[in-house]
Amino acid sequence: MIKLTQQLQIALLCLVAMASSAQSSEVKDPDPYESFNRKSHSFNETLDKYIARPAAKIYTSTLPDPVEKGVVNFFSNLDELTNIMNDLLQAKFGQAANDTGRFLINSTLGIGGLFDVAERAGLPKSEGEDFGQTLGAWGIGEGPYLMLPLVGPSTLRDAPSKYIDSFANPVSHLEDASARNSIRLVGLVSARAELLGLDDAISGDSYLFVRDVYLQRRDYLVKDGAIEDDFGDLDDY
Repeated sequence: MIKLTQQLQIALLCLVAMASSAQSSEVKDPDPYESFNRKSHSFNETLDKYIARPAAKIYTSTLPDPVEKGVVNFFSNLDELTNIMNDLLQAKFGQAANDTGRFLINSTLGIGGLFDVAERAGLPKSEGEDFGQTLGAWGIGEGPYLMLPLVGPSTLRDAPSKYIDSFANPVSHLEDASARNSIRLVGLVSARAELLGLDDAISGDSYLFVRDVYLQRRDYLVKDGAIEDDFGDLDDY
């Protein structure tokens, strides 16, 4: 417990330093590292073409739809813990109560989150909160756009925030490394399977398409929808 607390404190200090850098380096050009980002994008596309997408197609063709939906619900339920943490950090107490209720109901009546019973009980799923959004709500600028190898689109503010969010995920605290990695792998394949329907939506320069969708979507989430969003049909991209 002490070791975990120390790790979290170090992570927060590093994140504050990076976030401050992002705040002070807000520039008109959101993509000053485009050369590096394009290479990372190309690398990710190659992995997706030969590994992730084929695995996702096998996954969807093998599992019955109800089972596939149950897996999606399971990981969505775990995400509620991250939502709750960031709801509280942003003083969104009503949303925190909603998300807490969802987690408790779905974890019990929903059999570990396999079924979304809370939705039927009048507790709708929110668009979700993460620590990158929390920093944005605190006034920290997003900084330059980053396309990270294996991870995907991000920003200087959002990238290290993923580490903070991981502390709220029970999977990160499993002592059995093989079990932890297996669960994460299933989650990645499930998430990629959810995006199969969007493959044909990408047109023109795929790098610019992904970058613009990501940045506008993040701005939309940080501002709780108080902007014009041209990518409403691509919310899960």
